[in-house]
Amino acid sequence: MPSPLIIVTGAGGRLGAALVREWKSAGLNVLGLARQELDLAQPEQMRVVLASLDFGVLVNCAAQTNVDRCETERDEAMRINAHAVRTLAEICKAKGARCIQISTDYVFDGAKTSRYTEDDPVVPISHYGESKRAGELAVLDVSDRNLAVRVSWVFGPDRPSFVDGIVKRALTEEKVEAIADKIAVPTYTLDAAQLLKPFLFDVPAGGVLHLCNGGSCTWQEYGQHALDCAAAAGMPLKARTVGPLKMADLKAFIAKRPPNTAMSTAKLTRLTGIAPRDWREAVREYITQHVAVNG
Repeated sequence: MPSPLIIVTGAGGRLGAALVREWKSAGLNVLGLARQELDLAQPEQMRVVLASLDFGVLVNCAAQTNVDRCETERDEAMRINAHAVRTLAEICKAKGARCIQISTDYVFDGAKTSRYTEDDPVVPISHYGESKRAGELAVLDVSDRNLAVRVSWVFGPDRPSFVDGIVKRALTEEKVEAIADKIAVPTYTLDAAQLLKPFLFDVPAGGVLHLCNGGSCTWQEYGQHALDCAAAAGMPLKARTVGPLKMADLKAFIAKRPPNTAMSTAKLTRLTGIAPRDWREAVREYITQHVAVNG
């Protein structure tokens, strides 16, 4: 008997595309819906499209993720990141399906000096964080079977991210810099697909879950490791060192960014028995198998 259908919304994005591809490769029954097929800004379209589908799980990767745009377009942010999430969760409940909402570390204010757990107080300092927190509350309010999964600093082969950008700049520029006073944990999309897979059908736990790689770093450390890996892979870099920047000096930022959002994955390991590998290993694999090959 085939497994129940899994729907992944936001399938044109970095994480959504990876989930669809990796889960299909694992033999799961997956349907990816990109924005043109399911637009969270159009609730009636959402209802019409999903009404015709028989599915067991819906993983929502779609969102307005431009942090500064969310600050200036607040109604849009709340409509997509919160109101649409409740609509998805209600549709899932009516079909007896589970809804997994992809959320963010930006729900925290960054004041904590140690790792954030799922039980820590949530205090967003940007409208992006507020809208994503509202989405978490919406999906969990509709059903205690639902899951809000927080990820951070997502990178992977389906869409360029910070890792790709810093390497690309280092290939043509003599000097590159990155923020040295903001800490979080990178999340490799291929690892995320494996880490999230047990929660589709095997692990029934609902609530909030942190999902990222192991360790933590600043943007500067993240970028430096990426360049080290690129150099080791033989890429002809002009810049080999990432210089430090301070968040306060980046005047182009509109929204506030939390300084420390490193998350603990102890709950994930407790529920699945899987400990995420260190972010350095994941970045090395990505640079070697994807960036250096294509660069």
